[in-house]
Amino acid sequence: MVNIWTSSEAAAEHLEITEIQLSNLRENGFLKPGIHWKSSPYGQKKPWNPQALYNIKKCRKQIDNLYLEENDNIAA
Repeated sequence: MVNIWTSSEAAAEHLEITEIQLSNLRENGFLKPGIHWKSSPYGQKKPWNPQALYNIKKCRKQIDNLYLEENDNIAA
């Protein structure tokens, strides 16, 4: 079984954005829980702020769609 979930550091590097940008996309609702990201099942130092794990393929698709929508709005 292949693990599709990866750390924010690895996801940001693969998506060619910063971890802060990735976090902002999650916190602003562009990346949906359970689809694009999930809370890490591993022990947490701060349970009120759990580490997020990301599905890179789903995030890439969502980010690409987001930028396509932004470019369409600029051209209109």
